[in-house]
Amino acid sequence: MKLLIINGPNLNMLGLREPDIYGKESYSALCSFCTDVCNGEGIECKLFQSNHEGAIVDEIQAAYAVFDGIVINPAAYTHTSVAILDALKSVAIPTAEVHLSDVNSREEFRRHSYVSMVAKKTICGKGFEGYREAILFLKDYLNP
Repeated sequence: MKLLIINGPNLNMLGLREPDIYGKESYSALCSFCTDVCNGEGIECKLFQSNHEGAIVDEIQAAYAVFDGIVINPAAYTHTSVAILDALKSVAIPTAEVHLSDVNSREEFRRHSYVSMVAKKTICGKGFEGYREAILFLKDYLNP
């Protein structure tokens, strides 16, 4: 099984950006965490991060017929990107959406997610552990 793990804008600033909301660990630590979880489950993974919406759309499109599932933290694009939603619909790869913080208890604008319209599961407010939950969810979903 192969998973594509996509992280959107500003996640490369983890540990520096609002650590009281997003935690004190770095993006590198998140990548290691996800890789370790996948390796422990016998899952091949690719991690991708971009601050650019078009690059994320390109990565999703390139995943067609290559990856079995997508874990995505679209970050700020969660609330604004119809393009990412349309790309996910186009490739029809089972997707789990992750947010480090509990977006539902934050500002009103963060409560709307375009990605959740296509995601099989949305996980919020569990920090890095949310990625583990998403990976394990997709593993079970893809291997019933």
